[in-house]
Amino acid sequence: MRTVRAEPPVETGTTAGLAWARFGPEEPDTPPGGGVVILHGADSRKESHYDFARACAAGGLAALAFDARGHGESDGALDGRAVDDVARMADVLRERAGVDAVGLRGSSMGGYFALVAAREARAGAVVAICPASAAGLSVGVRAGRFGFASERDELVALLARYDETQAARGLAARATQLLLLHAEGDEVVPVELSRALHEAAPGSKLVVAPGGNHRSVQHDPELQGVAVRWLARGLGA
Repeated sequence: MRTVRAEPPVETGTTAGLAWARFGPEEPDTPPGGGVVILHGADSRKESHYDFARACAAGGLAALAFDARGHGESDGALDGRAVDDVARMADVLRERAGVDAVGLRGSSMGGYFALVAAREARAGAVVAICPASAAGLSVGVRAGRFGFASERDELVALLARYDETQAARGLAARATQLLLLHAEGDEVVPVELSRALHEAAPGSKLVVAPGGNHRSVQHDPELQGVAVRWLARGLGA
């Protein structure tokens, strides 16, 4: 029997209390064609998206997955620094991987933050998978529906400041590439939200997968390939 081990990160670290793991292109002598910061959803963690980080590496891109505050190995609670944290991780990837062009790929809550933090992170392309809404996240935080630690008032105030639809319009105005992926059977975030974001952002692309659920799209190998190729094109790789 042969044991096959998945490739580990090329580097792990902690910056400003945020734990991260970096993956590089499979060909070590080949410089990456760009970088991707991966944002997980509520009550998840960076390791849940190592499969996509490896797909990026196979496609010639550097990738950095990190634990949002209140999750995994990162310090503190999710609070008003959440958008700045995404920008900070983009800078870490630029420095550690030696890339200039960086994109964001987020799922659910991470999809929301990928949209609203794109400007601060200077992202050249964004992939949002079943992105949550500020209103939906705020209701969940206020009702205590999530397991992660948060500074509730700070986080609710942040969600009130950043509207995902306005963020999508801003991406279109700055000619930032936007890909929306959503499962038609999503039982947590209705597919209509991604359709509305697509309508608000001329030039964006929407892929709706038949059936599925809230988690199915983010780990679908075919759709991961679609996202990697989209990011590579958007970043000029």
